[in-house]
Amino acid sequence: MAILSPSYLTFKAKKLDLYKITITIILCTIFYLAGFYQNSRGTISIDTASSSSNTVFRCAPANHKTTTLDFGAHHFAPIPPSPVGREHHFPPCDPKYSEYTPCEDAKRSLRFDRSRLIYRERHCPESHEILKCRVPAPHGYKVPFRWPESRELAWYANVPHKDLTVEKKKQNWVLVEGERLRFPGGGTMFPRGADAYIDDLGKLIDLKDGSIRTAIDTGCGVASWGAYLLSRNILTVSFAPRDTHVSQVQFALERGVPALIGIIASIRLPYPSRSFDMAHCSRCLIPWGQYDGQYLIEIDRILRPGGYWILSGPPINWETHWRGWNRTREDLQAEQSRIEKVAKSLCWRKLVQRNDIAIWQKPTNHVHCKANRKVFKRPLFCNSQNPDMAWYTKMETCLTPLPEVASIRDIAGGQLAKWPERLEAIPSRISGGSLEGLTANNFVENSRLWKKRVAYYKKLDLQLAKTGRYRNLLDMNAYLGGFAAALVDDPVWVMNVVPVQAKMNTLGVIFQRGLIGTYQNWCEAMSTYPRTYDFVHADSLFSLYKNRCDMEDILLEMDRILRPEGSVIIRDDVDILLNVKTLIDAMQWDGRIADHENGPLEREKILFATKKYWAAPNPDQNQGRVAD
Repeated sequence: MAILSPSYLTFKAKKLDLYKITITIILCTIFYLAGFYQNSRGTISIDTASSSSNTVFRCAPANHKTTTLDFGAHHFAPIPPSPVGREHHFPPCDPKYSEYTPCEDAKRSLRFDRSRLIYRERHCPESHEILKCRVPAPHGYKVPFRWPESRELAWYANVPHKDLTVEKKKQNWVLVEGERLRFPGGGTMFPRGADAYIDDLGKLIDLKDGSIRTAIDTGCGVASWGAYLLSRNILTVSFAPRDTHVSQVQFALERGVPALIGIIASIRLPYPSRSFDMAHCSRCLIPWGQYDGQYLIEIDRILRPGGYWILSGPPINWETHWRGWNRTREDLQAEQSRIEKVAKSLCWRKLVQRNDIAIWQKPTNHVHCKANRKVFKRPLFCNSQNPDMAWYTKMETCLTPLPEVASIRDIAGGQLAKWPERLEAIPSRISGGSLEGLTANNFVENSRLWKKRVAYYKKLDLQLAKTGRYRNLLDMNAYLGGFAAALVDDPVWVMNVVPVQAKMNTLGVIFQRGLIGTYQNWCEAMSTYPRTYDFVHADSLFSLYKNRCDMEDILLEMDRILRPEGSVIIRDDVDILLNVKTLIDAMQWDGRIADHENGPLEREKILFATKKYWAAPNPDQNQGRVAD
């Protein structure tokens, strides 16, 4: 039997395949031609004689009467109307909300206890009361004057209030000059102006050597004291309630001066212990000697060891002013005696009283103060509450103990460096190990990182790089204050916010650096007026608040407090930023997402956005849309 070679078998297989392909092509061609010939002889017809249920299709000659099938469409959708503007997800609010401060709303406050002015504290709306609209600027709103011109001038259309110009006319708080407001720098207790008043203070304590950097002004008026301290490198948080003087804090912010709406009533001020180098009250009308000295006890909590408390106005120098204050000599003398008694019980030392100014100093440690509790039975030292907890935290009538010291000459909590060295010096809260897991190396690296990031921001946002374009800045999740520290040489100030939900309470570190800030829960509104800030920064904020509250509510709050033509930088995970971008588009912001400073491979991205200019319509023209 012959054996066939592999090559021969391969040849035979290929030949067989070729035959199959050829036969298939021929058959397909025959069938196609046959079908074509049949269809060309006539049309498909319907035998109408047949029942409808048994319709017969058959081929017919060309002269046969037939019904031609129509395969065209018989159901048509109406032609869509011309495109119209889509309803915005976040419509404008009614113009009556142009100065809306949700947590200090005057109508809502009337529901609460009027004793001790509790009704003027923060009382935020319930979830069903939150506005889902964009707060408008008042008709005629203009971009504010740039600093330092803004210290003296503001547009009347931006803060259209004349009450203080009438009530405080003789005290030179604020004057109306045509379309502008002028702030001469006056005050109730400094008729010669804030600058001259501060010069008088400088003769009593050293304001120039850098040992005093942070200050707080209680009942600030239009914040002229804080405004003029800025030229001395002293950064002041000014606050006043939204009371009958509706626009005090609003005036301050319009001037480019740090300020918040606030009041000393029943809860702690929103700052950690040992925050401020100096506290000030110039006829702030706070009853310091009442309620077992609770208000002075709160000032003691937020003053650093060795810090100063300054009081001018009633009852200081009552012997000269008692007739003008419309009070009796006995009443004023008794008030001063109560204040002196509380101050001694807190171990404060009265440094000086000259003319209308009195100054006390807090001790640098509590060695002597603990010993003299045998003399001063009250206040006792607190032993329960965290001294840095200050968000809806009730005040107590106990004395916040200072950190322990080894020697009576030591400064509790450590010596603070003088400004400007204080900014980069390792804060004692870190070097002392009170913040678990946070080391000196972490602090140094964080400072270096934020210098790099801010330099990158300025390359992408030319407005931020432009000196004087922005004045009031807000960092919504400040951590160690690195963003603010990197901008320290620019003519700006930054309100550093540490969210109460943050993993670590670092606000004390921020104050030790010589910066200012506050606590905040961003599921609620901030204690500030609309159009407060020129620029808002948010690092990982939406990741922090994921599943805590609605992203849109936080963004609407950002829109409320941001000036028209103000800008925002948001850092976060790319998926979160895509959602944010959708919402800011609905708010009619201009925004874009850029790569991380380390390149496109990082999941964290950066969103740059600008709020467009828009304002309420002319009230005489009945225009605009109204929110429910």
